[in-house]
Amino acid sequence: MNTLNLKIINDRIEQFVQERDWDQFHSVKNLTTALSVESSELVELFQWLSEVESNQAKQNPLLKSKVEDEVADVFVYLLRIISKMDIDLEKAVLNKIQKNAEKYPIEKARGKATKYSDF
Repeated sequence: MNTLNLKIINDRIEQFVQERDWDQFHSVKNLTTALSVESSELVELFQWLSEVESNQAKQNPLLKSKVEDEVADVFVYLLRIISKMDIDLEKAVLNKIQKNAEKYPIEKARGKATKYSDF
């Protein structure tokens, strides 16, 4: 995975939005709704594929291109929400990993897809 420069990406998104005067439409509610829609469009690409087919999607140039577009849409909306909410993404992710480590201790969770409440 490549290293991302989130500042460059976020600045470009902000510029794009400002040039079109779209910030007026980008309430956190609207951005969250849009994120959900785009996530659903990503899900739709894999809806009828088998597990094996989904894991081989990167070998299908047309499907990979569609996935890239939807992943980008999801990421853009997520970045807009982060910006609007003044979230420190690095801190939030590291905090969530710690919370998950506590909910899913290695000795109980290793190799299992069980929800923590069912241990």
